[in-house]
Amino acid sequence: MSTGVLGHWINGAEVPGASGRTADVYDPATGKVARQVALAGPADVERAVSAAVAAFPGWRDTALSRRTRILFEFRDLLDEAGDELAQIITAEHGKVISDARGEVARGLEVAEFACGIGHLLKGGYTENASAAVDVHSIRQPLGPVAVISPFNFPVMVPLWFVPIAIAAGNTVVLKPSEKDPSAALRMAELWRRAGLPDGVFTVLQGDKEAVDGLLDHPAIKAVSFVGSTPVAQEVYRRASAAGKRVQALGGAKNHMVVLPDADVDVAADAAVSAGFGSAGERCMAISVVVAVGQVAGPLVAAIAERARGLRTGDGRQGCDMGPLVTAAHRDRVAGYVAEGERSGASLVVDGRDVVPDADGSGFFLGPTLLDHVTPEMSVYTDEIFGPVLSVVRVDTYDQALALVNANPYGNGTAIFTTDGGAARRFENEVEVGMVGVNVPIPVPVAYYSFGGWKNSLFGDTHAHGAEGVHFFTRGKVVTSRWPGGGRTGLNLGFPRND
Repeated sequence: MSTGVLGHWINGAEVPGASGRTADVYDPATGKVARQVALAGPADVERAVSAAVAAFPGWRDTALSRRTRILFEFRDLLDEAGDELAQIITAEHGKVISDARGEVARGLEVAEFACGIGHLLKGGYTENASAAVDVHSIRQPLGPVAVISPFNFPVMVPLWFVPIAIAAGNTVVLKPSEKDPSAALRMAELWRRAGLPDGVFTVLQGDKEAVDGLLDHPAIKAVSFVGSTPVAQEVYRRASAAGKRVQALGGAKNHMVVLPDADVDVAADAAVSAGFGSAGERCMAISVVVAVGQVAGPLVAAIAERARGLRTGDGRQGCDMGPLVTAAHRDRVAGYVAEGERSGASLVVDGRDVVPDADGSGFFLGPTLLDHVTPEMSVYTDEIFGPVLSVVRVDTYDQALALVNANPYGNGTAIFTTDGGAARRFENEVEVGMVGVNVPIPVPVAYYSFGGWKNSLFGDTHAHGAEGVHFFTRGKVVTSRWPGGGRTGLNLGFPRND
């Protein structure tokens, strides 16, 4: 991995930036600058988009069998490079190696799904829909598209979109996070080795200037974005106003409802795993445990015991939880902990006091547990995006459901219970896009689609699965009649199919 200045990937090669601007890329476990990354200016944006525009006609008209072979080859290369990509993720994001490997594996699932694109692009055909008239439908690519991905999943989130877009015949400009940009360049190398023509996949490094350039560029036909809700909302507004198709996945405040009949040990294991995995930097992390009735006391005690036993430190040294991505983000999360305590929450486990297993001055905050949290506290209302788990106590199932449904976010939720009737009722009544029953992080498999409701999604189309294929294609219906049936004569009336 480069220790210098990381550049863009344009027309099959890494190229230096033209703007002269750069940003530091840190190793979060040591707190040291590991390398720098170029930040795109207008000339870089134009060069990247122009490469995608030039490559589109040839890629669109490439035989579907050829596109599929390249997808299969990319899938195999991605699998071979899994450990290497995991090391890159841990070095720049900080999550532990096992978590990074899991991220690569989930991204690989979408690449495998895209290998079946031939079946997914099939249209329909009706013979003699009218006298000597046939009708058929086809799905065609949009053109050059942009994917803007967040720092917390530098491999998996791009893979939610890129393989499907490319398999469908589009060209893609990926703008990875400037906090962990190296994985995007490594995946670009894999695409080249798989035989992908130059210009079909482009990496544009950068910050807001690069994002704005892609949103405003008239040649970009669609934008896939994952990030915080305020930014997702602005991306949707801006790109939609420019006439682009948009899927903008925003933030979350995911609740885990634990009913009195639930197995406390199972629920506590799930809450700790889903709340503190990846240091809470997941849009599907559980950040609120809603404890119903008498389960609250035993559940809080069980969660606290497990949280105190977690080993926080360098993700490359066999720890359970790694650092946060930057010092500023660590300090922001710690500020929420202090505010929660000032607001009256009970601080059961204080991660600010953690002694990490790491060398240097990394960006560490240990697992934190707050009990007796109420809905008006900022630790409840805001997406903290860190290892902070809040417990809200309610008396009944109806109160728990009302709490979840009143929240402005609707990304993921879970219920823990041994009562099938209660679980089925929750599935039906909860106003959230992804629901787990005794599953704390209900991320769908690749052939289903990922996405939330309410302020967790702007646009109507979710990621990957059938909805992902539809997002990156547009339908066309062809009605045809061929000579040989004789003249039909003049008829100025509206066409009828009889």
